[in-house]
Amino acid sequence: MTSTPLPPVETRLVRTLLNGAFAITAEITPPVSGAPEALLEMAEPLRGWVDAVNVTDGPRGRVHMSSLAAAAILAVHGIDPVLQFTCRDRNRIALQSDLLGASALGVRNILVLRGDEPDPNEVPPPKPVFDLDSRDLIHLAAKMRDGSALPSGREIISPPRFFIGAADTPIDPAPGWRPTSLQRKVEAGAQFVQTQLCFDIDVVRRYAARLEDTGLTDRVYLLIGLGPLASARSARWMRDNLHGVIVPGHIIERLEKAGDPKGEGIRICAELIEQLQLIDGVSGAHLMAPGNIDSIPRAVQESGLGRQGRHSA
Repeated sequence: MTSTPLPPVETRLVRTLLNGAFAITAEITPPVSGAPEALLEMAEPLRGWVDAVNVTDGPRGRVHMSSLAAAAILAVHGIDPVLQFTCRDRNRIALQSDLLGASALGVRNILVLRGDEPDPNEVPPPKPVFDLDSRDLIHLAAKMRDGSALPSGREIISPPRFFIGAADTPIDPAPGWRPTSLQRKVEAGAQFVQTQLCFDIDVVRRYAARLEDTGLTDRVYLLIGLGPLASARSARWMRDNLHGVIVPGHIIERLEKAGDPKGEGIRICAELIEQLQLIDGVSGAHLMAPGNIDSIPRAVQESGLGRQGRHSA
């Protein structure tokens, strides 16, 4: 169990982690819509199968429904959200205002990210802000939560209540490698980590072992990025085009040989979830499946967690 002090927040994700159970989170991209129906239709299949649902914040630097609004809609409808909060689009005034607003709307889990570069194909091309980096924003959120004043000294009447997350990318650590970037985020106030996709369980073992050696897994909850792959083609594209994604050749080969690649991708994801539960220092899995959300409940169901009746939890 982590020794990181937790805020007095009451969310399904926090309860699962505090109980020492293996947590499952999933991720959706808010629609390009000014109404909630499309968002809720996207999130509803995940209800009961995951502990929290991430809502992305302008992925690939493109316009979508506000992640803050999307997280608040999910919270109102009984789905525990993780608000992805990027540094790209807001200066520090807007960041502090939105942190206060998120808490006021009942959003308790936040994942702080740098954010993708703006899409140059947007018309006219947008300008990035990056007034703060992700470590600075983690520190700011933690100080606002734990204190009674803004950095300017102005009083916060009711401090925001947050469970603060950071992102990291699993690597196969070389001798002497230290997780310096992640250490700085944890020192700034991060309490959980969701990682980039990694389908190589041996890499995860070595990565988690190195984090454990440095004491990080005693201070932060680690959720490894996975997902049900839809096909060998999509697996190759993710490996070749998304920074930090690890998909070993034997996974792609399984998908190529499968008569039902989508079903095989679900089985692979379920097997990896089961294997993650046996790795010291790993607290859960973060499932990502753009355009393939319906496969996430099936993967959880086929894993050991599904057999334990997670849907009724």
